[in-house]
Amino acid sequence: MREIPMHVPSLPSPDKLHEECAVVGVYGHKEAANLTYLGLYALQHRGQESSGIVSNDGQQFHQEKAMGLVADVFTKDRLKRLPGRSAVGHNRYSTAGSSDLKNAQPLVVNFAFGNLALAHNGNLINAEMMRNELEAYGSIFQSTTDSEVIVHLMAHSRLSTLLDRVIDALNQVRGAYSIALLTDHALIAARDPYGFRPLSLGKVKDAWVVASETCAFDLIGAETVRDVEPGELLLIDDKGVQSFFPFPTAKPAMCIFEHIYFARPDSKIYGHTVYATRKALGRQLAKESHVPADIVIPVPDSGVPAALGYAEGAHISYENGLIRNHYVGRTFIEPEQRIRHFGVKVKLNAVQEVLEGKRVVVVDDSIVRGTTSRKIVKMIRHAGAKEIHMRISSPPVISPCFYGIDTPSKKELIGASHRIEEIRKYITADSLAYLSLEGMLTAAPGSGERYCNACFTENYPIPFTKAEEMQLGLFDHP
Repeated sequence: MREIPMHVPSLPSPDKLHEECAVVGVYGHKEAANLTYLGLYALQHRGQESSGIVSNDGQQFHQEKAMGLVADVFTKDRLKRLPGRSAVGHNRYSTAGSSDLKNAQPLVVNFAFGNLALAHNGNLINAEMMRNELEAYGSIFQSTTDSEVIVHLMAHSRLSTLLDRVIDALNQVRGAYSIALLTDHALIAARDPYGFRPLSLGKVKDAWVVASETCAFDLIGAETVRDVEPGELLLIDDKGVQSFFPFPTAKPAMCIFEHIYFARPDSKIYGHTVYATRKALGRQLAKESHVPADIVIPVPDSGVPAALGYAEGAHISYENGLIRNHYVGRTFIEPEQRIRHFGVKVKLNAVQEVLEGKRVVVVDDSIVRGTTSRKIVKMIRHAGAKEIHMRISSPPVISPCFYGIDTPSKKELIGASHRIEEIRKYITADSLAYLSLEGMLTAAPGSGERYCNACFTENYPIPFTKAEEMQLGLFDHP
């Protein structure tokens, strides 16, 4: 779910890639909104800008959404205003400069076929062109998100049933979508034919649940049934779950970065536990780039499983040399008297007793711009480390993503413009090594051919038209 470009001045972005959305849907439970709230709470890592829930009490839709974190948005009073046995919810991470309540989801509309509430995770690469076409035919858009294009395509469709209109709309968009769509009488879940973004089906007693990750099911006591398959559409109503495969088949291209960084380690993604995959990536990294050292430490929290795997593979002691402050929100005030590496110190602090005099392997999941890695290395050195060897459990990020991740432009990606030795000098480490592409695909569960690795290779699974290339700023054109 991405913004349609509106030429808004951009703001500095953090030195990490960001997933843009989480979706949750519940059908057939007397506390549907409460379950949705808990599911969104478990999926807070997928979006922190805004949160919303829409419920259906059988007669009308009720909606509550606001900017902020799930626990801040949904007070007891707000949840009481969401009655009904079905609901959909959404957490959103917005791109810089576009944080606005009008873009918060679920999107709610009323048209000839009744009420609809749409929650979307992903990004539609032809959204701007579709939007221009729809506006030429009289559509009036209420937001700047690509997700709204799906709703307007449904409204413009001439097919006779709501389900056929949903299928018709999704067959016209190109890109990534995992959606939960609430109607007056059903919950519809669908995943694009490539399967870029995850989506799972679960069950709580007689009620059905869909969510971006299975960790949401664990919190609400739901049984994980299975993944929604790439190209699958589920119709969930009083008759149960009906499965359809109404879209052209495509070679799967599931996002490998879900395993590397985005998903919670206690989730199962694409049928496999993220924690085990990250440990396997770390073991492979140790096999490829072992260095004599005294301790292995992670950059918390996302680097922890890979660091455990590296320590196991290299037979080096694992330690917690960096401690994370788990209660960091936005930092509005920086002290007038400059504090060394203030921005990183707010989130992380080095443990001198662990690091002093040691040869240290530092394991992180990725380097985006390199600014944070540079500050971390300097912090560890300031704590007395004798040597610092940075190890990254993925290949260099050289390409932006157009399938639902907020990625810096190519010129901002340090891996796209600098050799590894140049990056090592910039971050001031004694050595630097990345996991190879082949090693990553070997360590990832299942066949490596089923993953999208465009951020490491520029091999985008969906061929772009010239117009799309220019719209997305993908390549330079005369």
